[in-house]
This record gives sequence, C-alpha cells and structure tokens, in this order.
Amino acid sequence: MNIYDVSKKAGVSIATVSRVLNGNANVSEKTRQRVLAVMDELGYTPNVFARGLGLNTMKTIGIMCTDSSDVYLANAVYYLEQELRANDYDSILCCTGTKNSTKKKYMELLISKRVDGIILVGSKFLETKPEENTYIIDAAQNLPIMLVNCYLEGDNIYSAQCDDESAVYSVTDALIKSGRKNIVYLYTSTSQSGLNKLSGYEKALELNHIPMRKEFMQLCHKDILRAKDYLNSLHVQNIPFDAVVTSDDSLAVGALKFAYENHVRVPDDLNIVGYNNSILARCTEPELTSIDSKVEALCSTTVNTLMGVFNGSNVPTRTHITADLIKRNTTNF
Repeated sequence: MNIYDVSKKAGVSIATVSRVLNGNANVSEKTRQRVLAVMDELGYTPNVFARGLGLNTMKTIGIMCTDSSDVYLANAVYYLEQELRANDYDSILCCTGTKNSTKKKYMELLISKRVDGIILVGSKFLETKPEENTYIIDAAQNLPIMLVNCYLEGDNIYSAQCDDESAVYSVTDALIKSGRKNIVYLYTSTSQSGLNKLSGYEKALELNHIPMRKEFMQLCHKDILRAKDYLNSLHVQNIPFDAVVTSDDSLAVGALKFAYENHVRVPDDLNIVGYNNSILARCTEPELTSIDSKVEALCSTTVNTLMGVFNGSNVPTRTHITADLIKRNTTNF
C-alpha cells in the first residue's frame, strides 16, 4: 500500500495527500478528513512524510553514487550533504559501483533503513534497457527519488540536469567558427549524460557541414594516459587535428600531456577544452578552458526540490541548468 493508492481511493492528487500528511493549511478540512479516513481504511502508514503526522522519521536521506573517488561525484556528494545538513537532515552514503545488481541491493538497504528519500548521483544509474530501471520506479512508489544529472520518467521521480548537449554543441560550434575544422572528441562513458555530450559534438559538425570521422571520436574512460596515447596514435599516423574537446577534465589533461611531449603549441596550434571545471583545470600549465557543469547548482536544486516534495509544494519533476564556458589559456577563440 502506498501514497498512490491513497490518492486514487480518495479522489485527490498525490500533492494533496502530501499536504495532508504535512499538515499544510492549504487543504480544506473536508478533504483532509477524507484523505485521513482513506488512509485508515487502507491501513496506510507513511514513513516519507511521517513528520506531518507526528510519527517517527529518521530525518535521513540516502545518497547513492557509483564511485566516490571520482572528482565530479565526490564534489556532488559534498554539496548534497551540505545542503541536507542546512535543512536538518542527515545522510547515508552508498558507493554502488556500476553493476545493476549492486545498485538494487543498496537501494533496498536504504529503504530498509527507512530513509525519507533517496538521491542518485550521476547518469550511470540509468540503464539503456528500460526493464533494468524498474527498481528505481518501484522504489519511488514509497519515497521520493531524486536524480542528479539524469532523467527518468516516473511518478515521484525528480531530476535536475545540466544541459550537456547544448554545452558541448556551443563550444564545438565556436571552435569551428574560429577556423578549427579537425576536432577530436574524447569521452568517458556512454551514460545518458555521456551520450548527450556526444550528441552535442555531432550536432555541431552536422550543422556546420563537417563530415564526422570515426577516428576523431574515441571512448577513453577517465584515463589521462589513455587520452594522451590515443592522440599520439593519430599523430604517428599523420592524421592532423587542431582542437580537442573532451567530456571530462581528466581527458583534457591527457591532451595537454600529448601537446607537451610533441612540442605542439597550445593554444596556437591546438585548442583544448575540458568539462566539469574541476580542480584539474586549474592545476595544469596552461590552465584549461573548461565547461562548468554547475554541480553545486544541480545539488542545491535537488535538495530544494526534495524539501518542496516533503512540504507538499508543487515542484517541477525536471529542472534544466545551463552550463558556462570558463575560458582560460588552452583556447583562443
């Protein structure tokens, strides 16, 4: 039995049930009594919105990420915990790895701990086969599921996303318009976010009537040396390129290492663009131009939306945030 059964039986929206559970004054007494009567009839005892009824609540949010050593994910976890603490919530962190079976196990563990909501950090939680995402949809029947930088359609699922496709499209288009025609794209994954970034690169080439070349698109994971070695392989084959766009700053560092080893002048002969505007972008010489994917804004939006759900407010199920390009010394357009 869940909040959706109560909503259907009482003939009101889920938001109205939420308002009743939270003691929101914007509900008529008649409606409130009807919802409470249905809850009693169905034997429904909420845990997500329990504080509105004076019941026990853990005041705790579960956070799931695939890899806490990843710079982007580690920053996201930090910002989420800061925001949750500011709202008097504790958090439980689970590092799941990428196996779907392990993700499901940790989801079940957090639910068993009676957390009030669960935040999934990063788009690697979404699988290409819809049936492999059913554990997320099922969990959302009992508590709100928040997605950071990915989107999954479903009741009680909320997402905050950076517009990755537009970000990569814009910088690739700017490079082309500045005269760079042979642009290599290095990417770390084929997750939802990864594919959106790749789509932005392909779109920029297509709209500028530049043929897509298979050798100019390479999956390198988050491996600095693999990125460097791949560019070296192009160089050895005398395949010229004048710009490198990457889906992560680590790969842009690899591009800089390639340039240093081969005495390629940056940015005169080679423009390099990173992604995420991480600390890596400021540790190199020259410092990296990088796309700021607004991880802090994504996390604060996620927590604010979650608090809105708890309070029975009308909140958007999907929020888009625009990235910024932080120009430094590896580009000159």
